Amino acid sequence: MSLFDDDFYSTKVSKRAARESKKGDFAFRYKSGGRKWSNVRIAFVSSITSAVAATLLFGAVFGGGGSGTTSGGGAAPVTGGIQVIDPLERPIQASAKVRPAVVSVINQQMFSLGIGKDKSQPEKEAGKGTLREAGVGSGVIISKKDGKAIIITNYHVIDQAQAVKVVLMNGEAREARIVGKDQITDLAVLEIDAKGIEVVAEIGDSSALRPAEYIIAIGNPLGLGESVTTGSVSKTRQIVPVSLNQDGVYDWEQEVIQIDASINQGNSGGPLIDLNGRVVGINSMKIADLGVEGIGFAIPINLAMPIVESLIKLGHVPRPYLGVYTMDLEQYWEQQDFEDAYSNPGEGGILPEGDVPHDEEEADPGEDQILEGGQKLTLPDEVYDGVIVLEAVGPAKDAGLLFNDVIVKLDRHPISSTMDLRKYLYQQKKIGDEIEISFYRDGKLKVTKFKLAEKTDEE
Repeated sequence: MSLFDDDFYSTKVSKRAARESKKGDFAFRYKSGGRKWSNVRIAFVSSITSAVAATLLFGAVFGGGGSGTTSGGGAAPVTGGIQVIDPLERPIQASAKVRPAVVSVINQQMFSLGIGKDKSQPEKEAGKGTLREAGVGSGVIISKKDGKAIIITNYHVIDQAQAVKVVLMNGEAREARIVGKDQITDLAVLEIDAKGIEVVAEIGDSSALRPAEYIIAIGNPLGLGESVTTGSVSKTRQIVPVSLNQDGVYDWEQEVIQIDASINQGNSGGPLIDLNGRVVGINSMKIADLGVEGIGFAIPINLAMPIVESLIKLGHVPRPYLGVYTMDLEQYWEQQDFEDAYSNPGEGGILPEGDVPHDEEEADPGEDQILEGGQKLTLPDEVYDGVIVLEAVGPAKDAGLLFNDVIVKLDRHPISSTMDLRKYLYQQKKIGDEIEISFYRDGKLKVTKFKLAEKTDEE
C-alpha cells in the first residue's frame, strides 16, 4: 500500500467522488447551520452589496455641502445655473450671484436756503440752494457696453431728481445719468461708469414662475444698506390700480407679481430673483395699510425689458397722444354731492378751480383756462360716466375739443374714466391711427375724428 490515497492519484474516479465534484460545479459550499446558498441567493446579495457600496462612495465624493461652497460656509458666485445638493444652500448661492450687481440709488434735489429750507424746489425752477438727498431706492446692473453700465430702477425712485448718485456694493458712490424714464410702467434706466464692475445680473423668465415658488428680494430698505429678504410667489399675475398723480384717484392699472417677501421703502427698483439667481422682476410697491402684512408687488421682467430697451434706444416709450387733460365725471358728481351736503355750492354745475386734472402728461391746464371756462356742465339725465375735458392741446385742440366737453366714447367704445381712456389708447391704438371721439357739449352729442400724434415728453 502506498503512502497516498489511491483515489487521489488514480485515473479512475469513484461514483461518490464524481457526485461531489458535480455538485461543486454548481454550488458554493458555505456552511451556516448546515445550510448551503444557491447561486441565485449569492447573485442577489452581491447586487445589494454593490449598490450600497456605490451609494456610500458617491456620498463621500459629492456630499459635504455641495459644490461651490467655501470652507466658511458661505456661497461663492457661480456661472450659469445653481447646482447643489443641499436645498438650503440654493438661496445663499442665488443671492451671492446677484448681490454684486445690486446698487443703491440716491435721488438728490435742490433745497432752498434759509426759510423753507426743508422744502425741495421744483425740478424746472431749481436755482440757488443746496443739493441734498431727497429719497433712496435700489437698482440692478443688467449690462455693460462701451464702458458704461446700465441700471434698471423705478420711475418713482428718481422722479423730480436734479441729480442721481449710485452706490455700489463696496460703498463707492458714482454719478449717474438718467437715460430714460416712464411713469406709466414705473421704470427708469440709469447709466454709470463701468470701471471695476465685473458682475451683471442675468435676466430670467417671469412667465415660468409658479404660485408658491421660492423668490428672493434684494434692495436697500429704509436706506439701511443692502439686504436680502425671502418669500414665495403669492400670485403670478395680479392687476393693481395705481394713482399716477398720487392724489388718491386711480388712473392706471399695472400688471405685477404678488409676493410675500418684505418690500419696504428703499427696496423699490431692486431685483426679484429666483433660486437660479436670475432676475424675474423689479420690486416696485407694497400695500401699506393697517392689518395688511406680506403683500408686495414686483414688475414682471418679461414686461419690463421691452420698456427698458425702448428707454435705452429712444429715452422714452413712444405712445399715441390724444392731447386732453381730464377729470373723471364720477369724481365731479361726488364733489357736487359733497358741496350740496355741506351747503358750500359756489356756482352749481361749474367745475371747481382746485381740481387736479388727469392725462398722460399729468399737468395743470392753467388758471386762465379754468377761469375762461366757468360755463355750466350740461348733460342728459342718462349720462353718468365719462371724462371731462379741462384743456385740449395738440391733436385734440386742432380737432375742436373744448373745455367742459365730456368724452363718452372712443371708436364707439364706452369710456367711463381716465383709466379707461388711457387703457384704450395705449393698448388698442398706435401712433398715426385715426380715432373717433364721441362727446357731449351743451347737452348735445357730437362726433369728431383725427389722427393720434406721438407723445414724447414726460412731464
